[in-house]
Amino acid sequence: MKKLLAAILVVVGAMSLSSCSYNSMVQLDENVKGKWGAVQTQYQRRADLIPNLVETVKGAANFEKSTLTAVIEARAKATSVQVDPTKLTPESIQQFQAAQGQLSSALGRLLAVSEAYPQLRANESFMGLQAQLEGTENRITVARKDFNDAVQDYNTKIRKFPANLTAKMFGFTEKGYFQAEAGSDKAPSVKF
Repeated sequence: MKKLLAAILVVVGAMSLSSCSYNSMVQLDENVKGKWGAVQTQYQRRADLIPNLVETVKGAANFEKSTLTAVIEARAKATSVQVDPTKLTPESIQQFQAAQGQLSSALGRLLAVSEAYPQLRANESFMGLQAQLEGTENRITVARKDFNDAVQDYNTKIRKFPANLTAKMFGFTEKGYFQAEAGSDKAPSVKF
């Protein structure tokens, strides 16, 4: 009799957990982790392209060494910052984003200075790498948007009642978003 009662309680408990959104929270959490993996993949693609870009620039121009050094150092820093998908806190994402922002800035300087070298701009390898970087930046934007959408769905789910009770009970915590970098609200000035 006690075994039957225990079995019934287990079944009722499992049914109540599923009705309190435990399974959907797990699904949304896994979706966030998958989207984070896509973001990291695109940033890694960019990091993998940079050595080829640097070598192409070195070979095609008598280039400013400080600019190349800044790109190489920013790439090393950006690839050293790793975020555990199970700990996507706002702080850890901000740290990751800051390192990636420094790399974006260094790449922007590299591409801007390359304008002074017409033979470099005409180099097929450089043009191909520049197009790949542009495509990668677009992929990063899409991956970040998809990640933020997944985080929004997850955070909304764990904050709604009665799911918030289940979330607290099982340790589901709010995830962080990618946010615009400081100063990105101002358009860059172009001078000729």
